[in-house]
Amino acid sequence: MESNTFLHKYLNNASPTGFEASGQQIWLDYIKPFVDTYFTDNYGTAVGVINPEAPYKVVIEAHADEISWFVNYIKDDGYIYVRRNGGSDHMIAPSMRVNIHTDKGVIPGVFGWPAIHVRKEGKEDAPTLDNIFIDVGARSKAEVEEMGIHVGCVITFKDELIELNGKFWSGRALDNRIGGYMIAQVARKIKESGKKLPFGLYVVNAVQEEIGLRGAEMIANNIKPNMAIITDVCHDTTAPLYSKISSGDQTAGKGPVLTYGASVHKKLLDLIIDTARKREIPFQRAAASRSTGTDTDAFAYSNDGVPSALISLPLKYMHTTVETASKDDIEQVINLMYEFLTDFDPSFDFRYIK
Repeated sequence: MESNTFLHKYLNNASPTGFEASGQQIWLDYIKPFVDTYFTDNYGTAVGVINPEAPYKVVIEAHADEISWFVNYIKDDGYIYVRRNGGSDHMIAPSMRVNIHTDKGVIPGVFGWPAIHVRKEGKEDAPTLDNIFIDVGARSKAEVEEMGIHVGCVITFKDELIELNGKFWSGRALDNRIGGYMIAQVARKIKESGKKLPFGLYVVNAVQEEIGLRGAEMIANNIKPNMAIITDVCHDTTAPLYSKISSGDQTAGKGPVLTYGASVHKKLLDLIIDTARKREIPFQRAAASRSTGTDTDAFAYSNDGVPSALISLPLKYMHTTVETASKDDIEQVINLMYEFLTDFDPSFDFRYIK
């Protein structure tokens, strides 16, 4: 199946924050047959457009980048120390395989860690940014540099997408390339349905979300949309060690999560809920505090204020190499976005006070 091939190719490709180009090319090549035109911006955000001449502009958006590491320091003995590119988790690093991306190609390495035999029980060091390190099989800084590795090279984990029990996808960077997959499927469904939308649809795969919503800020000011729906991930809070008191009660397999918060336009959210109820699409609810922490905030507060809403995919083990999402939820997010777009009337008045 073409969409399944795309899913694996796109999810398994590395697209670190600031270095998303190869993944964006995969995404664009897939979506081109489903849109009328496309464009990219200077930092690599990719946009497929349906009905580009329409004056009313609707955005559906995901972000393309994944958390990663930078080479920060190469010791004289050849060991490499790192710093974060986005919210990378130092706790999971020891014993992980990595790819170091250089101008000479990808160099394999491993996050080393002392053997259990030599650690003192009760006095073991926990992994921190100060003590995790990468071994590329070199015994000197000069040997590392001869391999093409230098300060600033970006590093990604090596894990790839797997299936769990026929019901879940698990792997690296579902946050949020699974969102890019979902918005691409919305474009495909619109094309295959033959339905004509009464507005321009901008299918946006934004860069640099993981370091502050930067790609969304740029593209929102470029497109100047009238309305935006963002899809990202949220926490499945059913697994051990999660707190529902602080993180809410969301379950992978129970449907898309709709968020309430200041940047989420209540009238738009109500329209989405109406579509979900009318089409019998299950959904869950979540509450944000000052911000959603997603590209929703960037779109909402851009230009003169853009009515925006967030449709989230519940995800287990966020920012690990085994991020896990329900196949059913993925289909329901696609269906909810698609059905909402076919319901939406661009004459709708989003003003709260008239």
